Amino acid sequence: MRGRTLDNAFIILDEAQNTTPAQMKMFLTRIGFGSKVVVTGDATQKDLAPGSVSGMDVALKVLKKVDEIGICQLTSSDVVRHPLVQKIVKAYEDYEKQERKGNKEKNRNRSRNWKR
Repeated sequence: MRGRTLDNAFIILDEAQNTTPAQMKMFLTRIGFGSKVVVTGDATQKDLAPGSVSGMDVALKVLKKVDEIGICQLTSSDVVRHPLVQKIVKAYEDYEKQERKGNKEKNRNRSRNWKR
């Protein structure tokens, strides 16, 4: 894609959570005149190597104040599948929230113990 400009095109990037920041920047800078872009991804389903940063996550932070860019973040209540799938997605969201809370507490305790 390097060196290309996509004019008068409708461009879709799916599974954007699996891009690197460099790949995402390269993709977004290909937008030409008369083009529209839709980027989709699920931040909870990254297939990147452990410790890697998602280009989609970075783009959301970098571009959130650009007026011409609309960002729509969906939740488990937006899942239109079998009702059981909605419950599964919600259960994972709750679990991951609890894990993050537990990790913060562990880190807080470690830093307290280290200072002693």
